[in-house]
This record gives sequence, structure tokens and C-alpha cells, in this order.
Amino acid sequence: MTEMTETTPGWLSPEELESARARMPILYIDAVPVRVDETGVVTHIGLLLRIGADGAVSRALVSGRVLHHERVRDALMRHLEKDLGPTALPRVPASPQPFTIAEYFPTHGVTPYHDPRQHAVSLAYVVPVAGDCRPRQDALDLVWFTPEEASSPLVQQEMLGGQGVLLKQALAHVGCLS
Repeated sequence: MTEMTETTPGWLSPEELESARARMPILYIDAVPVRVDETGVVTHIGLLLRIGADGAVSRALVSGRVLHHERVRDALMRHLEKDLGPTALPRVPASPQPFTIAEYFPTHGVTPYHDPRQHAVSLAYVVPVAGDCRPRQDALDLVWFTPEEASSPLVQQEMLGGQGVLLKQALAHVGCLS
């Protein structure tokens, strides 16, 4: 019998994660990467292009789980780097404050947010990024949209699980929706 050494603390095996998802809400972060001008006004919103497990192509926010013993700020930085690359240069404050909390349910209609795998509670942030963004991991591309383009029906319908609603809330939070 061989012993496995845990090299990534906080990760659950696929079986453990499935069991946890069936029993309790899982904490996530959602991040809306933005470009801002010299006065701090949002000029562009970055949306990832992803291919889902079912093969469908969609637009998405930066999103992911918070690990056991991981600070929310660290999870935010980890997922931004994972999806946008190490030179994105996100400007996350020392004590970030979410603009909203989104509850994803496996049952449609409980909230605007849906995740068929689980009940997830997500802290949502708008994060300015100043560097060169190069999508990694399962992201195919990152496209920068103006606030008007990002809130358009065309872009909204390309977003799954209620992330379009979350994006509109982010745009309203930063004063980009009239």
C-alpha cells in the first residue's frame, strides 16, 4: 500500500467534493475584471470565453471556490491569476468588499443564479486590472467589452447560470448602467 502525500492543502478529492456539495453550501468568489481610466471610471469589462462540459461556448466571469484555510482576498487573487494570467496585475484592496452576494442553487427559480452541481454562496467583486491579460486554464479567450456592449442582450444571453444578472449588478454598482 502506498501513502499519498497531500501537496495542495484545502483541496478535496472529487468524491469528497461531491459529498460536500450535496450537504452544504460551498463558498465561491466571482470577479468582474475591469479597465479604468485615470479618474477611476470603468471603460471596459473583461469576459472570459469558455467551453462547458457539454461543449457549449459561453461568456463567463472569473469564478472559483475558496479553499479551506484560504483568505477570501487570496482566493480572489488566485482565481484572477489562474484565469487572466500572472501579468494581469489586479488591484485588489487589502480588505476587499463585495458589491453583492450571489446564491447559486441547483434548483431553477430560487434566485436568478443557477448551478446544477450545488448550492453555492458567492462573494462578487469588481476588480480593476492594469496589466497584460492572457487567459489560461479552461478559458479560451478574454474579450474586453465597453459597458454598453457588456449589458447588451447579445452578450447577456451568452452568459450562463445567472452571471449576466451578476454582470449587470456590477455595472450598476460602478455607475455604468443608466
